[in-house]
Amino acid sequence: MLSGHEILKALQKEGFNAVGRKGSHIRMKKKLPEGTRIVTVPVKKEIKPTTLMSIIKQSGYTKDEFLKLFRK
Repeated sequence: MLSGHEILKALQKEGFNAVGRKGSHIRMKKKLPEGTRIVTVPVKKEIKPTTLMSIIKQSGYTKDEFLKLFRK
């Protein structure tokens, strides 16, 4: 299981920046030529699989691409 902090670190390495926080959720933003990506990440010890899939979808990565971020 991944934690919210691990996901935030990986997204930061990929160029996402924190742009806001509401409660335990942090919004990350990355500008791309085709548009802007905004990802909301809950800061919890363990992220549920369904929430993780939502984060992956928001980030624009495939599941495999996203999981490779943690092997760097």
